[in-house]
Amino acid sequence: MSIRRISSGGAFEPKVGYCRAVIAGDWIHVAGTVAAPSPETGEPPEGAAAQCASALAIIENALKQANAGFSDVVRVTYMLPAADEFEACWPALRAAFGDNPPAATMIECGLIDPKYRIEIEVTAYKP
Repeated sequence: MSIRRISSGGAFEPKVGYCRAVIAGDWIHVAGTVAAPSPETGEPPEGAAAQCASALAIIENALKQANAGFSDVVRVTYMLPAADEFEACWPALRAAFGDNPPAATMIECGLIDPKYRIEIEVTAYKP
């Protein structure tokens, strides 16, 4: 089985020692992804909904680099520090996954930095 790694150039990748995605055979594993910081402020967008949309854009880019898309996602995990913020993310999640819903889990937990309101991890299958 061949393995290919995809880097997004994110600040945490070299600090922690991981890559955005790993393609292992027919499987694509996309690392937990938070919103991209603004180039002007260095801060993520305000609120879970805007951060969700930003994280999904990063995930979509990683999937495209693996010749896949949201329709190939079979598993998704959402991690939020406050479960009551999850509903605000539903419109963006429906837009990404609505036609091909994956198995999903939402976990309330602490994230690497309190300014982040959601982290999303996906697994895709592309035979």
